[in-house]
Amino acid sequence: MAAGSFGVAHLDKSVALSVDGNASSLHVFGSTVGDALEKKGITVGEHDQVTPSVGSPISDGDTISVRYGRKLTVTVDGVTKEYWTTATTVDAALRDLDIRAGSNAKLSASRSQALGREGLALTVTTPKSFSVVVDKKTLAFTTNVGTVGEALAEAGVKYDRNDRVTPAANAPLTRGLAIAVQRVTTGLTTSTQRIAFATVTKKDATLLEGTRKVVTEGKAGVRRTTVRNTMLDGKLVTVRPLTIRVVTAPVSRVVAVGTKARPVAPKPAPRATAPRASAPAPSAGNTSGAGINLSNAAMWDRIAQCESGGNWSINTGNGYYGGLQFDIRTWLGAGGGDFASRADLASRAEQITVANRVYADRGLQPWGCGHAA
Repeated sequence: MAAGSFGVAHLDKSVALSVDGNASSLHVFGSTVGDALEKKGITVGEHDQVTPSVGSPISDGDTISVRYGRKLTVTVDGVTKEYWTTATTVDAALRDLDIRAGSNAKLSASRSQALGREGLALTVTTPKSFSVVVDKKTLAFTTNVGTVGEALAEAGVKYDRNDRVTPAANAPLTRGLAIAVQRVTTGLTTSTQRIAFATVTKKDATLLEGTRKVVTEGKAGVRRTTVRNTMLDGKLVTVRPLTIRVVTAPVSRVVAVGTKARPVAPKPAPRATAPRASAPAPSAGNTSGAGINLSNAAMWDRIAQCESGGNWSINTGNGYYGGLQFDIRTWLGAGGGDFASRADLASRAEQITVANRVYADRGLQPWGCGHAA
């Protein structure tokens, strides 16, 4: 009986246990650290620290230490890393992991905060120098805030939603960052512009072919435009039209173009002409040698001014020629071939001579500008 009692007593061991610094004791009949932990209902994982190791033998009076691992997710100045630590406070974990977070660093949790087995996500923002270019000035600051917007607020730089901030206000603040704040202003400008009028032609059977008459004078219109101007630091960068309104519509210029056929003059009988060499110098209102007849010369000058602007050699390619705008048929029919094949190739005196021949037969009816006589 005494020997049996000695054997049981020899197998029973008194062990001290510390779990995350909390001390307790237990009696265990097992032979290893793992046996003692099992009796206490303690399960450990790969990130937990057990001293001595789980497989180590134990003796009466030994001390077993268990420190549970905690997952710590640390973001330092925007860079995130994951760690495992057995520290039980934030400050101890930072020292244990050699994470540099000096006294000037800003932490998202208190340094003395307990670190539970569930772990913790911690943000560390270290002091950073940065510069701001605003209102044509460059300013320098140091702060431990995390974003551009927070840095500007701490620096006292004000801006509104229209201003342009580069990098964006929600961008992370990095060491040596240069921030630009550009002032954006807008304004409206209204101006008027001239609207050119169009020219419209219409056929008129009451006017002779080749005759043009202005029926309605053209008139330019007026357009009013309102635009939005956007200025960046006082410089114009965009102009966007907002409204375009026609204040006065343009009036088209209407020109009537004659389509009435010109009558054909009968071919005159051959007439005797004196040799040019013996003809006296022609004078207005008289018939002279070589068939030249300058009667009504002043009248024909007025009509020519209306028909061709007084250009006796005009040829616009419209089928009418010379100062009095003869067509080929009328010119040759009235003997113009005595002088030239077309009126524009003949002299003023020769054109007036042929005009007098037509006038003698048909009056001023062939000329659209006969009213200028």
